[in-house]
Amino acid sequence: MQKAKDAEIFQKNALVLPLKNAQNLLYSKQIPNVKILKYDPFLSLYLVKDKKPFAYPYDINMRLQLGTAILNAKKAKEGKFLQTQIGLNTFAKYNQTLASPALISSSCCSVEGIATSKGVIQKEYIKHFLHTKSTLYGDIGIRVYNKNAQVLVNASDPFMKENPFKINDCIIEYDHKKVGNAASLMQKILFSSVGSKHQVKIKRGSRFLTFVLTCKQRYGGGFVSDTFLEQKGIYFDESLHVKHLNKEFQKYGLNIGDRLIQVNGVRIKNQNELRRYIENFKDYSSLLFERNKFQFFVNIK
Repeated sequence: MQKAKDAEIFQKNALVLPLKNAQNLLYSKQIPNVKILKYDPFLSLYLVKDKKPFAYPYDINMRLQLGTAILNAKKAKEGKFLQTQIGLNTFAKYNQTLASPALISSSCCSVEGIATSKGVIQKEYIKHFLHTKSTLYGDIGIRVYNKNAQVLVNASDPFMKENPFKINDCIIEYDHKKVGNAASLMQKILFSSVGSKHQVKIKRGSRFLTFVLTCKQRYGGGFVSDTFLEQKGIYFDESLHVKHLNKEFQKYGLNIGDRLIQVNGVRIKNQNELRRYIENFKDYSSLLFERNKFQFFVNIK
């Protein structure tokens, strides 16, 4: 607590962690008014120049820690992680809560995670952000989850060319190594370089299949909507209103604020349902939007 106060890491709705080399790690939903060295829109993380470096910077210790606690400007609570972060769609869970943003720190004051409104960004993702030049993430067109000691596909990207995966495929191996859980698999995929080659072995029903894939760029997840339509330039808020449109894709006739209510003939309520049902198409995806009580279809190939 004293180190956090001395370092002034809690600033309004932001978390500012002093690092080595006169730099700060900043978690903020607002663009900071400082020199930005690097930005991750998926995790709302910034690497910025530090105007007045702190004498005892924070570090990220990747060894297993004996104890951790969550803290903000007013209090600290000792606790433990309940769930590991699964990629950019499911942040980690901690058994104690405080108003976010909050810091999860080890007993030796190293960073274990940043508690946000969506959950905890774990140190593996923070370290990756700090130690890589690019803020791009890899993608092979799947979203996965754990079920009965297996890693299953719960969504497959219909817009990724030559995507071989289907919902309920069981991922057996990734690059010749057995897949143990969804969290470790998604780390390997996300941290892969765009354009790199990977071999994936799956079980589909009673058949075993092996694919050699090229890692593509990830467009959604975390604090960015993740519906697979992001690569088409369409971004949504939590209630499926259009939040942002890339200029090159405004030809669809959509406006900011239009609400998506149906995909491929199925009414949907959230991004998870959109991601699940958008796979059901042949030549295009049929989207039903509503604007000022007027409904209209948009077909996207």
